[in-house]
Amino acid sequence: MRRYKVAIIEPSMIIAEGLCKILLSSAEADVVGIYPTLRDFAERRAVRDVEVVIVGSQAVRAGESVRGSVAELSGVTIVLLATTVVDEEVLRQADGVINIYDNEAALLRKLRAAVEQGETNPYSDSHDLSERERDVLILVAKGMANKEIADRLNISIHTVMSHRKNITHKTGIKSVAGLTVYALLNNLLDQNDMTL
Repeated sequence: MRRYKVAIIEPSMIIAEGLCKILLSSAEADVVGIYPTLRDFAERRAVRDVEVVIVGSQAVRAGESVRGSVAELSGVTIVLLATTVVDEEVLRQADGVINIYDNEAALLRKLRAAVEQGETNPYSDSHDLSERERDVLILVAKGMANKEIADRLNISIHTVMSHRKNITHKTGIKSVAGLTVYALLNNLLDQNDMTL
């Protein structure tokens, strides 16, 4: 059985130590460190020794990008430990989510599923759309064709197609209608901007 090198980022030492004890008793994980904040983790440059980072929801500030805070996390599986109500934007950044009320079996099952998700998703380095991808998404949602988008943004059609492919992979949405709904729900587009 594979053992994962895990770092825990959680400001509550009681929660962090309890999680550490569960992981170590499972024989599926080696906990390489416990850190109270993402900043502490980044400053210690511990990421090179880690395959999985479990981040407590209290360690993520509103509007903060987990992967953006620590650049080296691009190839690491991120699992969110939901200790409180979690913002949808934060949830989308994680490869998996475990809940503070999960028992040991559920925790380990979710951890394995998150690692598998991270390994099979070539776009797992970021679930957030880049600024240019958001621009393309907005124009797609407004009903523009690839050529029109390319002309508007002064990029090639091939670049537009590449952005659209990345958008599809990151959102999991393939249809223009679905992308339009996504743009509306994420406040990237106002309903008044839509043309019928």
